[in-house]
Amino acid sequence: MNGEIATSEADSLHKNLPSKWLIWKHRRYIVALMAFLGFFNVYALRVNLSIAIVSMTSDRFETSDNGTVINMGPEFSWNNEIQGYILSSFFYGYITTQLLGGYFANKYGGKVIFGTGIAVTGALTFITPWVVTANAYSLIAVRIIEGIFEGVTYPSLHAIWSEWAPPLERTGLSMLASAGSYFGTVVAMPLSALLAERFGWRSIFFFFGALALLWYILWMLVVTNSPNQDSKITELELNYIESSLEKIPNDDEPHKTPIPWKSMACTKAIWAICVSNFAENWGFYTFLTQLPKYLKDIYNFNLGTSGFLSGLPYLAMGIVLPVSGQLADFLISKGYLTVTQTRKSASFLGFVAQFCFLMTVAYVSSEVVTVLCLTCAIGIGAVAFGAYCVNPLDIAPQYASIILGVSNTFGTIPGIASPIFAGYIVSDNPTIYEWRIVFFVAAGIYLLGAFFYVICGSGEVQDWAECRKEED
Repeated sequence: MNGEIATSEADSLHKNLPSKWLIWKHRRYIVALMAFLGFFNVYALRVNLSIAIVSMTSDRFETSDNGTVINMGPEFSWNNEIQGYILSSFFYGYITTQLLGGYFANKYGGKVIFGTGIAVTGALTFITPWVVTANAYSLIAVRIIEGIFEGVTYPSLHAIWSEWAPPLERTGLSMLASAGSYFGTVVAMPLSALLAERFGWRSIFFFFGALALLWYILWMLVVTNSPNQDSKITELELNYIESSLEKIPNDDEPHKTPIPWKSMACTKAIWAICVSNFAENWGFYTFLTQLPKYLKDIYNFNLGTSGFLSGLPYLAMGIVLPVSGQLADFLISKGYLTVTQTRKSASFLGFVAQFCFLMTVAYVSSEVVTVLCLTCAIGIGAVAFGAYCVNPLDIAPQYASIILGVSNTFGTIPGIASPIFAGYIVSDNPTIYEWRIVFFVAAGIYLLGAFFYVICGSGEVQDWAECRKEED
């Protein structure tokens, strides 16, 4: 009964709020925008190496006084296997702090943890040009440390959404923030290629490192852990958020009840989230780290062209993500689909579409069709992302950051394994047949993710989470 009263009150308050298109009048949308820019930096810092390493290992040419072109060789003579380890080293650290990020954000709030994770990664990126001059192992060490600090970002932001996002806006707000990841990829890839060609590969690390530090200052000034700590929020919006979440006003205490680890481990819905995270990220990280190389190997695109084309799939994903989030909220709020039906439909559509497009890529020989199919495959992946990534807020909102931390631990394994796998499969004299193996494996894992989530996924609050909520 109390839930129905709270919902009725929230609906009444929502009707009096300004139009949601007036973003600057809604503090929850300001938080989402700042988180969008945060994830923009997260992925810009993550992907810039996939472009920089092409420049770092390419032949350099100088023209002598008499006009003779001299091949100086690459600045760093790393073979494909070493490059695979360098590109995957970030995730050795990233996997270690997913659960810690969720735990500490649940206990102390997500603002400082999210911001500091990005700031430290930015600072380490800025000093990378000096570190890499030692050897490949020093670069691997720095990337591991970057991964450790960046690993807290996704789980810690769910702690913020558990305080800021009304249930019927969870998907939209979360997907709007997450879209920053893909716009960061879109901008970072071609911009990194441009910086490398104009100013050298070192400029890539200087630029994106400084950008992340600037964002951190703004984040700490603008964002708070919860609405009742925000001095600029209107009373109307504060009451709307708190009533929709059934929160007690001015309750700033973090969760004190023990975390139900055993119940979580025995919940099929959580395993569905973990498997889906793994499946989506296998394909995502494969192309995040290998797409520029694939376009160079098979179609002989230069660095600038491959950097631009590599960004197109993530532009599609950045557009599809907030649109699919708004559509999911619309379907749920209008009662056309239940939360469970919405999440399962999104997951199945996203994974199966990616499977079909990747199988097409494996057998076409046209660069236009290849880029189009890859763009569609990665872009439509945003639909599946909108299912499993938001799902922790559905099944146990008070533990959402912890569940996402567990899920992202599984989702980080592909970041480590997929570049190494591609490095072993694709030789130093690459062929399309070798790349097909990479595509087949990614497509098969997508299909596994589709069926596992449909069988085991759920959008309902779990019994053990409801009991904890009553105890609180």
